[in-house]
Amino acid sequence: MSHVTPALYATLAEIVPELHVHCVEPWCVIGSAAALLVGASVSVADVDVLASRADAERLMALWADRREATHEPADGHRFRSYFARFRFPGLPVEVMGGLELDQGDGWKPVVAGKLSLAGLNGLAVPVPSIEDQIRILESFGREKDLARAKTLRALSASPLRILTSSPRRGEA
Repeated sequence: MSHVTPALYATLAEIVPELHVHCVEPWCVIGSAAALLVGASVSVADVDVLASRADAERLMALWADRREATHEPADGHRFRSYFARFRFPGLPVEVMGGLELDQGDGWKPVVAGKLSLAGLNGLAVPVPSIEDQIRILESFGREKDLARAKTLRALSASPLRILTSSPRRGEA
């Protein structure tokens, strides 16, 4: 089972309840944080939230005072969304509203697929299923995403998976 760092826990403990309240359409955590929440042993530098454009607009208004105005996402030529990065205690949060990917054949929406709830010390964090996380990461095609997909593939082959994580005692 993976270890949720105090920084990740602090961030999720603050944003997840607000996401449940303010997002009208389904949303989820993707990327390294989602992989870690389903048990992969990966490092997490930020929390990526996949949301609808309308929900991203609501979050941008709600978290306006936390917004990092100068941040530009990497690989902007392959990805487009209604994007903003926010400062939170713990880790930065990146909201991608209506995320699309261009793999050379035009812009196509990134679809989360089947969602699961990862339990984290009383929080219900929606994440794509392991299979959908692998699909998404492989479609991104970046070296870091392919490495995460490989880790998730090995995890999905494991006979025992635990979908709940909690910080170590005294670390949250």
